[in-house]
Amino acid sequence: MKLNLGCGNDYREGYVNIDSSKYAKPDVLLNIDGNKLPFEDNSVDEVIARAILEHIRDLDGLLKELYRVCKPEAKIIIDVPYFSSESAFSHYQHVTFFSWTTFDLFNPEHGEHFHTGIKFKITDRYLSSRFFGKNTPFNLFPRIYQEYLCWIFPVRSIHFELEVMK
Repeated sequence: MKLNLGCGNDYREGYVNIDSSKYAKPDVLLNIDGNKLPFEDNSVDEVIARAILEHIRDLDGLLKELYRVCKPEAKIIIDVPYFSSESAFSHYQHVTFFSWTTFDLFNPEHGEHFHTGIKFKITDRYLSSRFFGKNTPFNLFPRIYQEYLCWIFPVRSIHFELEVMK
């Protein structure tokens, strides 16, 4: 099973499309913020979360739910506005912000995941800018970019691919 969270107008064949708006005509009408996902444990192979996680107030709860429903080695694909981008602040419903290091806490390589009970391996991540797309030169030195340049030359978004580790 594959999930498309916050599908909106991006209805995908072969996915269970989930949205909180009946106007999106989702397969499952559900507000994923603070609610349990109506799927069995270890039943999901892939999750797409594009332009949705920045709207989630209880991100910790949602990540725990995704971990619960995902099979070992399931893939979670995330696209969100980068925290210093105008896009991150331009919508009044954006409540959570994302940086290069947002998901490091869940990566076993960092050894800090013990308090969350969930583990995600970061298999890919990149910054994307309005003019260069994912070929922005800031991907060559993302931590330096984040520390010193992100407010001067803000990129538009950040992409993560996580692998569920159980």
